Amino acid sequence: MSAGTLPLPTRGVRVRAIPGFGLSLGITLLWLGLIVLLPLATLLVRPWELGLAGVWDSVTEPRVLAALRLSFGAALLAAAIDLPLGLLLAWAITRLRFPGRGLLDAAIDLPFALPTAVAGIALTALLAPNGWLGALLAAAFGWRIAFTPWGIVAALVFVGLPFVARTVEPVLRDTGPEAEEAAATLGASRPQTLARVVLPALWPALLAGFALAFARAVGEYGSVIFIAGNMPLVSEIAPLLIVVRLEQFDYAGAAAVGLAMLLLAFPVLLGLNLLQRALRRGRA
Repeated sequence: MSAGTLPLPTRGVRVRAIPGFGLSLGITLLWLGLIVLLPLATLLVRPWELGLAGVWDSVTEPRVLAALRLSFGAALLAAAIDLPLGLLLAWAITRLRFPGRGLLDAAIDLPFALPTAVAGIALTALLAPNGWLGALLAAAFGWRIAFTPWGIVAALVFVGLPFVARTVEPVLRDTGPEAEEAAATLGASRPQTLARVVLPALWPALLAGFALAFARAVGEYGSVIFIAGNMPLVSEIAPLLIVVRLEQFDYAGAAAVGLAMLLLAFPVLLGLNLLQRALRRGRA
């Protein structure tokens, strides 16, 4: 073998491009099992202490069904509201130049850094009937936001908005304005450019942001309990009902509600994931 050449692998020997791939994969799967799969397995097992009939009775109580309906309905609505708002924020940061742009960019991440309980207190003070915005809405339109299901939606929009904005922003930076400028030179209007050029490239990122915002919102607790009112059958969310059962030492009943939330959330997230992959394959 001459100097400067590398020995070729013998026939039948598999050479991996990443050294230590098997070990790193094993460590990753171990941590995944300990941090994610083991708690989920416990959640799947604990409710059955009640028996099949007990689990069914526990999750079909009118109070539980109302809480689940409110949690998932408000989470879906909040994530849908976050889509256009997050797109507008990401568009402003990547396409526009204006005073205070850096400040707006930093403010988007505030819901990540702000404790959820503090966010809930701030939103309650803002939207309560005696708050400056809540009083204005009540006087002008007769709307009451705080201590109603609409207050829950407002809190979930606040905590989920950064997920959509930060998911769409890098895609907008990568695409650049060239395609939009080309569409404009060909005579396309702004709505046509948005519908035929911008949105097709952004749909996978928008769906990913929607899924993240929904997943965060459906299990949100701290920012909601202060503004919700927490009235059973009206404005009580499922995570609060789990806490109530834990305080009553009904651990199996609390796990049953958690299991119901898991079984309801997983198909939604799986469907969004599959739709996102289909859109990516369609663009490839």
